[in-house]
Amino acid sequence: MSELKLHTLAASHAANAAAEFSLVTDGVDTRLAVWASKDRVAVLNAFDGQTAGTGDLVSLVGSLSARNAEALRQQLPWLQPSPLGLGTSAGFGDRLGMATPGHVRALKAVGGAIAPIFAQQSIREMTRTGRTPRQVIDAATWGAFAAGWRRPVGADADHLKTTDAIDACAAAGFSQYTIDPGEYVNSSADTASPGAVRRAVSALPWAYLEDSEHGMLARYAGRTFDLGSTSLALNAAAVMCASAKYGAAIAHVTKMYRHLQSVLPADAFELEVSVDETETRTSHAEHLYIATELRRLGVRWVGLAPRYVGRFEKGVDYIGDLTAFDADIAVHAAIARALGPYKLSLHSGSDKFSIYPIVVRHTDGMVHLKTAGTTYLEALRTAAGLAPDLFRGIYAFARDCYERDRASYEVSATLGRAPLPEAVSDADLPSLLDDFDARQILHVTFGSILTACEASGHTMFADEFLLLLRQHPEDYAANLETHFVKHLAPFARVPAKT
Repeated sequence: MSELKLHTLAASHAANAAAEFSLVTDGVDTRLAVWASKDRVAVLNAFDGQTAGTGDLVSLVGSLSARNAEALRQQLPWLQPSPLGLGTSAGFGDRLGMATPGHVRALKAVGGAIAPIFAQQSIREMTRTGRTPRQVIDAATWGAFAAGWRRPVGADADHLKTTDAIDACAAAGFSQYTIDPGEYVNSSADTASPGAVRRAVSALPWAYLEDSEHGMLARYAGRTFDLGSTSLALNAAAVMCASAKYGAAIAHVTKMYRHLQSVLPADAFELEVSVDETETRTSHAEHLYIATELRRLGVRWVGLAPRYVGRFEKGVDYIGDLTAFDADIAVHAAIARALGPYKLSLHSGSDKFSIYPIVVRHTDGMVHLKTAGTTYLEALRTAAGLAPDLFRGIYAFARDCYERDRASYEVSATLGRAPLPEAVSDADLPSLLDDFDARQILHVTFGSILTACEASGHTMFADEFLLLLRQHPEDYAANLETHFVKHLAPFARVPAKT
């Protein structure tokens, strides 16, 4: 290494039978270094970079390119995203592609038994941040490698709505596919008249559902389903309402699943079903109906995210009656055990600290925690402490964008309650990340912040913001570790299932 004049990042060092691998830096740039003996030198052919020979050892130093990321995953299989199964797991949405080392630190701090998904992005988030599926995967690869992660990882193509989105994420190597059929959920069925419900049921795509209204009623109405710890009786009205509300969504999930089967081997992916981003809660009867119908249609899934009682707003704790949530998730968990088993998934799970112990108790750890924007907020916290002027400008711009950007999110922050930028001292700027209204305003405007440009074409914030985080990786990672230990500790108390 001495002749390369580079410093090895010790945590990254890994080896297999063919070669050794590390990240190296000259203090400015970080690169990949690979060493192989002369009789194993063929392994270097998969990598791009400059080679040099030192006796019996040949080295290669190359950039953190897409090709080198792919080659590294082939050599170190724990970096290759794979299905994670039913064990306790957590998704870490990283909108900037720089947070994985901090996420790894938090996982190690709580014992490392929670299975991680470091690469987790929705197509909506990728569009707003200008990233591709492959860039999301590669950023997670380099971050996990840098931090010395040595256990399996997943990669979640989140909130997919189209087969084209599946194809793009499959080509990049994602291992979990979260199908979001929200556009096909008829939430008005909850309050519709019996006649309107019947018309909605009659209009369902019964041919695709491989069923009929008569068959559906015969299968469910008047039955009592044994769920182990409890039972659930369905009458005709409840069955009709569930069918009117979720029948089209079930057809869409089935279509998406069958497309997945056509493009990926069965052991290369796992499915999650998400009906959380809908207007009304998922009743227990509706959850039972969804799961039973999907099984009948041959769909296999690892997790399901119902719309639970209460509000799961972005970036803040659970809003609602904890006693009511306790009773609600107890039955959802019983259904998941009886009809799967499969994991219950907590979407918009960031910062819901008050419900984590309840969830763990009822699921016995068979749960997936999905986080996203809270990682971005910790990047902003880092900026608020290190670059007050930059952060103040971001906050002011976010306020200007909030009313437009909030449209696709469940939030209740108001501009009137949020502190004005000029009213907060430099020293107190980080506290805005703990203010309910300011936090949600910053949370949902990430796309506008990261893509805003001056008339000249230069970015207003993104380049300076990302450079700051690259220059201060320890500050960012330390903030992430502190924040995510609070998220993960309640889940880490339950041993992972196999």
